[in-house]
Amino acid sequence: MDVTRLSDAKPYVAPKHYDVRGLRLQGFEASGAENFWVGLSIYLPGGGAEMDATPIEKVYVVVEGEVTVITDDGETVLKRFDSCRLAPSEARAVENRMNLPALMMVVMPYPAP
Repeated sequence: MDVTRLSDAKPYVAPKHYDVRGLRLQGFEASGAENFWVGLSIYLPGGGAEMDATPIEKVYVVVEGEVTVITDDGETVLKRFDSCRLAPSEARAVENRMNLPALMMVVMPYPAP
């Protein structure tokens, strides 16, 4: 079993994100996870991620607060314990429009080599 304590989680920089702190919980350097990695993104008020698409699917789970996920189909507000799956190559932006930080878990497979 690989355990990562939040107090020991290492930060990582997520491209095209602003006013966001990412912590690696599993995968990459945090553990031996072979098929996916898990991060915790802390979105400050006004923080977000620019509209972008990657070739891999993503799952977002809001742990605290709320975020707005914007896709070509419109906007969806995710609140505590709400989740969404984004298909490979599905463009999205993320915004924290609240006056408190939002915490969101991110689960993604590793990029293709």
